[in-house]
Amino acid sequence: MKASSLAPSPAAPADLEARVGDEDHQALRLWLRLLVCTNHVEAEIRARLRAEFGITLARFDLLAQLERSPEGLKMSELSRRMMVSGGNVTGLTDELEAEGMVVREDDPADRRTYTVKLTPGGVEQFRAMASRHERWVVDLFSGLSAGEQRQIHGLLAKFKEHLTGSRERKGPPAGRAPVRKL
Repeated sequence: MKASSLAPSPAAPADLEARVGDEDHQALRLWLRLLVCTNHVEAEIRARLRAEFGITLARFDLLAQLERSPEGLKMSELSRRMMVSGGNVTGLTDELEAEGMVVREDDPADRRTYTVKLTPGGVEQFRAMASRHERWVVDLFSGLSAGEQRQIHGLLAKFKEHLTGSRERKGPPAGRAPVRKL
């Protein structure tokens, strides 16, 4: 990226794309466009979850993982699936347990671990949130026709396949896998 393109022009939107111009590589411009769109969608979902349900996206994500696994998940598996530290999962679980949405059960095979499950009330509350969440996502993508959505989905599937194959050919990157802080 050229130094001159780091400063946004007065007419450019104040986001990551303002950092690049036509002279920058198309792949860089595409990457930033994807990132900006993702950030806009995520920010809107976060705001709506907080306003309507008083819940964070991280807590919603934990509930979603548990809803997909009615038998429950170990804390380490939740951490892996959410790509966050074990401490983050513990804090989120503590909050949700205090609200009666999840329960920890001792693992009979390993007394050092717990399995986390949704309570019946947690299932009911999550399903109401998930239904609204789906409608919000549909609304956010309504600026694209169904055909355009299919086309983008297909292109991103091709790109994902390329990235996955590239990683498998090269092996894992040096160092640890990134862990997000929530």
